[in-house]
Amino acid sequence: MSQEIYAHSGTPGHLADWQTLAAHQAGAAALAAPRAAVFGLSQAARLAAALHDFGKHDPAFQRRLLGAPDRVDHSTAGAALVLGRAKGAERVAAELLAYAILGHHAGLPDVMGSDSSMERRLDLFKDPIPPAITAATPVDFAPLLPEIMAKLRGKETAAFDLSVAGRMIFSCLVDADFRDTEAYYDRLEARQKDRDWPALPDLLPRLRADFDAHMARFPAETDLNRLRAEVLAQIRSKAALPPGLFTLTVPTGGGKTLASLGFALDHAALHGHRRIIYAIPYTSIIDQTAATFRELCGDIVLEHHSAIDSEHPGQQGRDKARLAMEDWAAPLVVTTNVQLFESLFAARPSRCRKLHNIAGSVIVLDEAQSLPRDLLLPTLRMIDILAARYGCSVVLCTATQPAFDSRQLKQGGLPLEGRELAPDPVGLASRLRRARIVKGGAMEDAALIAALRDTPQGMVIVNSRRHALELFQAVQAEGLAGAVHLTTRQYPSHRRRILADIRAGLKAGTPCRLIATSLIEAGVDVDFPKGWRAETGLDSIVQTAGRVNREGKRPLEDSTLTVFEAPGQPVPRSLQPLIAAMRSTAARFDDLLSPEAIRDWFEQVYWTRGPERMGQPMVDAFVFGKDIGAGHTNFPYRSTAEAYRMIESLMVPVIIAIEPEAEAAVARLGVADIPSGLIARQLQPFTVQVPEKARSLLVQNGHARFEAPHLRGDQFCVLATHTLYHQDTGLRWENAEYLAADQTMI
Repeated sequence: MSQEIYAHSGTPGHLADWQTLAAHQAGAAALAAPRAAVFGLSQAARLAAALHDFGKHDPAFQRRLLGAPDRVDHSTAGAALVLGRAKGAERVAAELLAYAILGHHAGLPDVMGSDSSMERRLDLFKDPIPPAITAATPVDFAPLLPEIMAKLRGKETAAFDLSVAGRMIFSCLVDADFRDTEAYYDRLEARQKDRDWPALPDLLPRLRADFDAHMARFPAETDLNRLRAEVLAQIRSKAALPPGLFTLTVPTGGGKTLASLGFALDHAALHGHRRIIYAIPYTSIIDQTAATFRELCGDIVLEHHSAIDSEHPGQQGRDKARLAMEDWAAPLVVTTNVQLFESLFAARPSRCRKLHNIAGSVIVLDEAQSLPRDLLLPTLRMIDILAARYGCSVVLCTATQPAFDSRQLKQGGLPLEGRELAPDPVGLASRLRRARIVKGGAMEDAALIAALRDTPQGMVIVNSRRHALELFQAVQAEGLAGAVHLTTRQYPSHRRRILADIRAGLKAGTPCRLIATSLIEAGVDVDFPKGWRAETGLDSIVQTAGRVNREGKRPLEDSTLTVFEAPGQPVPRSLQPLIAAMRSTAARFDDLLSPEAIRDWFEQVYWTRGPERMGQPMVDAFVFGKDIGAGHTNFPYRSTAEAYRMIESLMVPVIIAIEPEAEAAVARLGVADIPSGLIARQLQPFTVQVPEKARSLLVQNGHARFEAPHLRGDQFCVLATHTLYHQDTGLRWENAEYLAADQTMI
């Protein structure tokens, strides 16, 4: 056997084209350091990358490269090396590197508690590396300590701050490892991948000019458009403020989506941010936001969410957009809160490799009030450290600003005083007032139907898909004209057509009686004369009110949203405390649309939950020894990743290929040369998210199938029984185990 040590095998029996370990570690280190330089951890990332494959010096690993069947742990040796060399204050730096090195394939570990933990792996480790190699390997902690200590903000947050530094080092390491390995095999196999995106700073002069031209096309002939222009100008005027945390409080219809993009472009130009990340809580509206941004900005927009995910095991494609999903290298990323925050708390290398590219970004959190309350405190802690130590500006953008300010949220709040971008939010709320909220008391379905009978154009929003479906069918049975059902059971392209028909009908004055769930509340541009909303949290009620008299063309006194109690309809447990807080606020405030009432409601909600039920234990789980110099971290990375789930029940996509465009895309799945990522984006408008168990039943009973599994694995599940999809109510997956194809008609 050659005396050369190899990292990756090439042509069998032809060692000349194999990648040496020295070349790979040097290449990874050279890639990792500049990735971390943006936030001041370049020396830590360089050393982690230089030592991550130290275990490949093991003769057993070299034999494996030559064809031996035994699995070899090559990650623990590097961790043992850095921990063994650390003395005194160096220990904390060594532990951060050890987490990253141990996890560069298997994922960030916990310190203790399982066979994959750091403690267990080190206890079982028997050093196989020749002593001469270990002795000749330098480990210099001196440059690392100032970098790492600079990430600490104070005693109270020190452990969490250190854990985030560890995440960022890990991100740089795994991205550099992937990229160097990929480049080696690309050269070996004469492949080329298009990973290059233009840099945001180079694009900003054009983007800002295009934005100005787009906004200039809006006519200034209405009071509302003049007010929107005034709001936009005021918000953009504050782009010169120092980077950090911001709030943007603009009532629904005030143009906050475009205003926040204008601010982000200007702010990035003035402060050198590397990209803009726009995070949205709802997949139901992300595609329309991405389409708006593409219209403005062109093909520099990366859309990444659960329906277009790069992590499905069957995905073969390596197109540019899919590659960018791995590391978010695009200048403008439109994503979901789930993708953004679950990645920031993840342990898997595939989720974490994008983290270093989040640093130095302008992050707009649209509908910020939708951040999940049971994860609120760790989420706010992460937002705070990104702004304080990783060069991010974070904009909390909403019509109903939650009480995230440390003056209201005493434990874990954010320093938001003086950081509001909108001009006079209280006065703005009054000037943009276009509807009234009234109390309707108890209203059964019969009363709602009677109200709709007297209202040719009206909407009713309820709290469950079951209630919405029952009410819609009852409205149909009464023969009321213009009955429309909107549900997440309909695929996005179908929903867009329904919404277009709704808007056209409302504009033409034809009957339109909409029955829906909360998906109508945020980001959906409709303008009803009147509406009814089942009791829920005040934030949702205010959002629904924004769909009444949206354009301000009707008298305020006639534009009402009636909030009602729905007797006989079970209230989801998660809504019960929100409704109780809403009733309490309503008893003390006549105007539920006032900023004071909204603030009161949020404060009640957070106070009654308490820190324990807002994720504080997840923050407190990150600890280290009383003496910082002693190191001894206890970071439960893997356990936290498992616990930090914004969506508890796993939803998976089913493709509804009943339109020619979708049918053609499904047919392309059988062509091996077409990247999966490209087809996934083409099919995204034709997918419905369903519970994982429901999809399994559909497949088991022949109502759905995985298309081209020999090429695509189990990524593309296509509905086979088209009669399960109904134009008015969407996909009906219940009782799939009992239904044959001829039994599915309503």
